[in-house]
Amino acid sequence: MRSDDDIKRDVENELRWDPEITLNDIIGVAVRNGIVTLTGFVRGYDEKVAAEAAAKRVAGVVAVANDIEVRLPGEDAPPDPDIVRDAIAMIETAQPDIAGHIKVTASKGWVTLEGEVERNDQREVAERVARYLKGVTGVTNLIQVRSKLPPTEDIKHQIEEAFRRNAELDANRIAVEAKGGEVILTGTVRSWAERQEAERVAWMAPGVVKVENRIAVSP
Repeated sequence: MRSDDDIKRDVENELRWDPEITLNDIIGVAVRNGIVTLTGFVRGYDEKVAAEAAAKRVAGVVAVANDIEVRLPGEDAPPDPDIVRDAIAMIETAQPDIAGHIKVTASKGWVTLEGEVERNDQREVAERVARYLKGVTGVTNLIQVRSKLPPTEDIKHQIEEAFRRNAELDANRIAVEAKGGEVILTGTVRSWAERQEAERVAWMAPGVVKVENRIAVSP
């Protein structure tokens, strides 16, 4: 079990290492029982997300509370209608097939995405392009996956086999429940990166419309 001091030092170093984070010196890091709390402010929502991802990459981290604020100088903050227009344009460029199915709203820079898509990667791309827009202070992704592919009868077995093939996962520590296209993952993994990899793999099974990740991190 790594000490909180060691985890804190490594998180701070990882923040400095990540080129996406330009204001790492004013991001505060606190650690208690492996739970990392990030505070301070950054100039864009993409940096806030990058800081959280950096902390989750560190060995020994079991959870991250991201309390970083996104702050823009008043004259640099675009109005909400401009943010919505830019978000729609970016989604149309990145995913023209789904653009007409996505509704975008914004309030004080906070973007909300709604609608339906066929695959989870489409849902993630819509959020990712919104994340990098100037003036965005946060993103709520309410897009739902409505796959046209029927879930296979052995979807549980398919995911378990995919876990066993994956060198980054210890399949023996992860349990899979499946009902229709809805999947629940439980168990324990050694790192947050492994937890995210398990969820990514589960989403790849044909017909999956929802993945509930209940896996705990236990280094």
